[in-house]
Amino acid sequence: MSEIGSNKYLRIITILLSIALIIVLVFLLKELESIILPFFIAVIITFLFEPFHNWMLKGKIPRFASITIVLISIIVLSNLTSIVIYTGINSFTSSMPEYQQRFDDLYNSAVRFLELEPEDELKIKESLQLKNLLAEASFTSVVTNIFTSLLNLFSNFILILLYVAFMLSEISSLKIRLKRAFTAEKSRKFTLSMADIFSEVRRYIVGKTVLNFSLAVIIGLILWLFGVDFFLVWAFMFFIADYIPNIGAFLATIFTGISMLLQFDNIFTPIIILVVLIVLQNLKGNIIEPKILGDKLDLSPILILLSLLFWGYIWGIPGMVLSIPIMSMLKIVLMNFEQTKPIGILMSYNLTSIKTNIEK
Repeated sequence: MSEIGSNKYLRIITILLSIALIIVLVFLLKELESIILPFFIAVIITFLFEPFHNWMLKGKIPRFASITIVLISIIVLSNLTSIVIYTGINSFTSSMPEYQQRFDDLYNSAVRFLELEPEDELKIKESLQLKNLLAEASFTSVVTNIFTSLLNLFSNFILILLYVAFMLSEISSLKIRLKRAFTAEKSRKFTLSMADIFSEVRRYIVGKTVLNFSLAVIIGLILWLFGVDFFLVWAFMFFIADYIPNIGAFLATIFTGISMLLQFDNIFTPIIILVVLIVLQNLKGNIIEPKILGDKLDLSPILILLSLLFWGYIWGIPGMVLSIPIMSMLKIVLMNFEQTKPIGILMSYNLTSIKTNIEK
């Protein structure tokens, strides 16, 4: 066999093996969801609480006590969040008949104003399916299913806490084990690379969470001042949805807007609030986030769309929420190794950040 034929044969084998590996990976991610999904959640939680953990260690608090305090903090925060969400969902569900009546009144008023013939009215109902869109069995179930799916992120709560405890204990001793496992030069390079990865991933996750939370608080206050029902529910939806660039904020705005249109007797108040929400979202997404987080959010729009589809298929709504943090962490890791930097560059979108990363 000639050298050209041999190389062609090897390429075909490599492609087939890569395809098989991807299929196996997708199968494992889907089948082992109950184990792998809590692990990814625990990774994010670990990065969020690691600065607090390190601060306690510097304050001479024993490692075991520090980890215990972190776990207790996670339990308290998660329980408070669950109470707020469940209360909001129950209130939302119980109030839905009033919203349905409000929608029927608006619909009938529009029909009378337009003076539609019965045949035309029937055609509009069938084509637009307006009543089905906001029917109690539809609109309520969509909103409640979203929040129920988000709460299911913590269905394996004990497993998540175990992952967090082990990761916090492992991170502290990782540098020492690297020095003992490799030569001085290799351990130094590997330690520097790992330090960059950890610091950048932590900076992204902590920064993104703080920005999302700050915006959610502002939105919650605005909705409360205007007397919007279930303002805590909508604020929490914005907090979670902002992990999904553009699409998440858009959906949260749509749901909030529909709720306000059904609540208020005039259209001007919902429009004013929606304009304010859109302005805040654009300020955060286009000005504040790039300044604080830099190019760590710089992902290709096509990659964002594909990752949403992929992780949504694998893990549903929780997968869509976690998709961008996962891809951002993956990009940061790839950019810190020369062998994988080209893949990280392909995942980027901003030409300036790509040039900067090439020159490093």
